[in-house]
Amino acid sequence: MFDPEVLVIQAVLVQLRARLATLRRGQEGYSTEAVIVTALLAIAAITALGYVVKKIISAAKGVQTK
Repeated sequence: MFDPEVLVIQAVLVQLRARLATLRRGQEGYSTEAVIVTALLAIAAITALGYVVKKIISAAKGVQTK
């Protein structure tokens, strides 16, 4: 059910959360961290959306019509 690309994205996000958790201990640079996390989540969402669109288009091309 899970594609390798999705698993890679999930693994990267888990590592990112762990690293950011260690940085979050001291609240210095919170706004910078928030901007970075927001940007990375936006990139992940765009990547996932592109992957879904790619799958939909490939499935649509496989539909046979008379």
